[in-house]
Amino acid sequence: MRLGVIADDFTGATDIASFLVANGLRTVQLNGVPEADRAAEAEAVVISLKSRAAPREEAVRDSLAALDWLLARGAEQIFFKYCSTFDSTPKGNIGPVTDALMAAMQEELTVLCPALPVNGRTVYRGYLFVGDVPLDESGMRHHPVNPMTDANLMRLMEAQAEGKAANIPYATVAQGVEAVREAFAQLRAAGVRYAVPDMLDAGHLRILGEAVRGMRLVTGGAGLADGIAMSLSGGAGDRAAAEAAGRPLGRRTVILSGSCSQMTNRQVAAYDGTGPIIRVDPDAAVADAVGHAAALLPAVLAKADGPLAPLVAATVGPQALQEIQARHGAERASQAVEAVFHELAKLLEAEGFDTFIVAGGETSGTVTQALRIGGFHIGPTIAPGVPFVRAVDKPVTLALKSGNFGDETFFLTAQELARAQAATQDR
Repeated sequence: MRLGVIADDFTGATDIASFLVANGLRTVQLNGVPEADRAAEAEAVVISLKSRAAPREEAVRDSLAALDWLLARGAEQIFFKYCSTFDSTPKGNIGPVTDALMAAMQEELTVLCPALPVNGRTVYRGYLFVGDVPLDESGMRHHPVNPMTDANLMRLMEAQAEGKAANIPYATVAQGVEAVREAFAQLRAAGVRYAVPDMLDAGHLRILGEAVRGMRLVTGGAGLADGIAMSLSGGAGDRAAAEAAGRPLGRRTVILSGSCSQMTNRQVAAYDGTGPIIRVDPDAAVADAVGHAAALLPAVLAKADGPLAPLVAATVGPQALQEIQARHGAERASQAVEAVFHELAKLLEAEGFDTFIVAGGETSGTVTQALRIGGFHIGPTIAPGVPFVRAVDKPVTLALKSGNFGDETFFLTAQELARAQAATQDR
């Protein structure tokens, strides 16, 4: 096992797995820490947890359990994967989990690299940008669980972790691999625990990916994994062979959207008028989640055999979301909606749906758990960071999309690609 990944949510896990497969690394994603070996002959194993929003003690416990499983199977390098928007307030889990992993592995220095330039996530002077604006000026400032009010990664990390963070400026990164390694050595000697390198483009990620070879523990987003995988494969990996086991095979498709991110709102709006949309009623969800799921099922079935898949959406804009949270409380409303999707996914599978396109990290997690899927083969990429995945233990295909990923036509693109892949395999 060249690389063992501990991901703090389900969409983050498929995000990083897609970049590994794109570089030709045979990759398996496991949902939770398995009791036995389920990753024979895999070069990279991604363990997906639901630790991003979990209580701190639970997040640390589960992450250490994943670490033990990966190290026991010979993982040469451990990667703690979190979102490219560093979804973690001062009470968040990125710092505590990083500290626990460092202590368990007896590491003095690691790297923080949430950058993913292909999706507009860059780091400059240690500040995280989303597109052209700092993180705290982006849509993430309205995140319902982790509203991001600071873009400075050093401050964000030091507020929740035990050590000091320092920036490696872009001018140093641009000098190449040896300059970055020298910067690591200087920071380690100065007692810094978390190095935050500037990352402005894919070239910087390739430099960092080579520079961290030999660093037993790294942390960051999928962009760094892309750089590491390029370094491991030498740019000569067989992508088609790596993603073959994850190609979509499904015939009956449904879209489940629980994310309220800016991009998912745009994606749902773009689908409206083109494909059928069934809306989740948050008040009904809070009153009776199981009953509301059962009430939604006939509407989905009535639209199931048209040219485009039905979209079940709990996605709303910022103002509507605030009104819902004011009526029911943010946590209660969120849990109720996820319970609806959990129950609905089970009902849909029983009706023969075998392809689930899911928007939102928490929604992806609950759907995966509802379908009792223990792991995935990683297939073709739909959009950067969003591959198709196929269950290792049943004929079910999923596309698990983080809220802000994909362009406005993502739901249409995913269906078109699934049909094309299925037709190719039928021939």
